[in-house]
Amino acid sequence: MTTTGKQLFTTLSADGKLTVEVAETQFTDPTGNQVLVKMEAAPINPSDLALLLGQAELETGEYSAGKLVATMPQPFHSAMKGRHDQRLPVGNEGAGTVVATGDSEMAKALMGQRVACVPGSAYSQYALADAAMCLPLGDLTAEQGASAFVNPMTALGFVENAKMDGQKAIVHAAAASNLGQMLVKICQEDGMELVNIVRKPEQEQILRDLGAKWVVNSSDGDFMAKLMEAIDATDAFYGFDPIGGGTTVDACFKAMERVAVNKMTTYNRYGSNQQKRMFIYGRLDTGPTILTPSYGFGWTLSGWLLTPFLAQAGVETMTRMRQRVLAGLTSTFASSYKTKVTLEQMVEKEAAIDYRQMKTGEKYLVTPWG
Repeated sequence: MTTTGKQLFTTLSADGKLTVEVAETQFTDPTGNQVLVKMEAAPINPSDLALLLGQAELETGEYSAGKLVATMPQPFHSAMKGRHDQRLPVGNEGAGTVVATGDSEMAKALMGQRVACVPGSAYSQYALADAAMCLPLGDLTAEQGASAFVNPMTALGFVENAKMDGQKAIVHAAAASNLGQMLVKICQEDGMELVNIVRKPEQEQILRDLGAKWVVNSSDGDFMAKLMEAIDATDAFYGFDPIGGGTTVDACFKAMERVAVNKMTTYNRYGSNQQKRMFIYGRLDTGPTILTPSYGFGWTLSGWLLTPFLAQAGVETMTRMRQRVLAGLTSTFASSYKTKVTLEQMVEKEAAIDYRQMKTGEKYLVTPWG
C-alpha cells in the first residue's frame, strides 16, 4: 500500500536553472525500524537553505502556483555539480503524528504518537523517519516540537564538545540567533563562560535581557578591545562561527593571541604557546574565509557538523542530550516563528526572498496541511 500527499522538491539542472516545486507524491509503507509521520510543522533553518534555494537569483525568478524557477549564478552552480539534475526532497526536521510503522518493536511503540523527527524530507505532508531518531513529544504540540533537533542539539553539542576538550569558555559569533539564545541559557545552566559576538545594538539587548554577561558588537569602533577584554576575563580560546566568510574567525584568533601574548613574561618570535581553536558550522556569508595569520602557530580552524559530532560522542551522550532537549522544549530550547507558510506559500516570491535572508528572530514555520 502507499500513501499519497504533497511534497516539496528542489532540482538544479545542468543548464543552471533551479526549480523548486510542490508535487503529489506516493509514500511507501514503512519497513523495519521506519515510521511514517504525518507532518504537521517544520522549521526553515539556515541548514536547509543551501539545498532549498542556494544563491539562486530569486528577484528575477519565474513564479507560478506551487513552483519557482530561478537562475543559479556562478560559481555556485559549478560548485553544486554533484546535485545537477537530481530531484531532491528538503527539510531536515519537523514534527507530526506517526500513522504507520515498520515491524520493529521500537517503531510499533510510536504508533499514534506525536513525535519530533529528522527525516531530511520534512517539507511534505508525510515523511518516512527512523524510529531511533524520533522524539515522542507527549502533550507538546507539533509547533513546540518542530525545532527539537537542529538548533537545540547543535547548541548542546558546542558545550559538550568544549567539555570534552577541557574548555571552560566559548566564543560564539552571530550570537543573537535562535541557536545563540539557546546557547546563552545552556551555558548559564552548565557554568560555561560565553563570549557573544553580535553586530547590532538590538541584538546586544536581546542577549543582555537573557542575562548574558559578555556581549560585544563587531560594528563598534572598540570591538577588538572589548573582545580582548571578554576573552581575557573568561579564558575563551575556543569558539564557533556560523558566518564562515569574511573576517570573523580572523578577528577571534587575533584577539585570542593578543590576550595570550599580554600574559607572556618573555618574548617569543613565534608568538604564544596558547592553543586557539575555532569551528565554522555555517555559511551565512558565502564569500572566502579571510585569514591574516598574525596569531602564532598554535591555532586550529576546522568545520563542525552535528551528525559527525553525535557519532563521535556516542549513544549515551546523544541520549542524554535528547532527554535534556525534551525537558526544555518550552524553556531553554523553545523556538519562536515570524510566520507560518504552507508548502505552496514557500515558493511564493515575497516569502522566499524574505526567509532566505535569515534575519534574527524571523524564522518561518512550514505547516504542510495549511
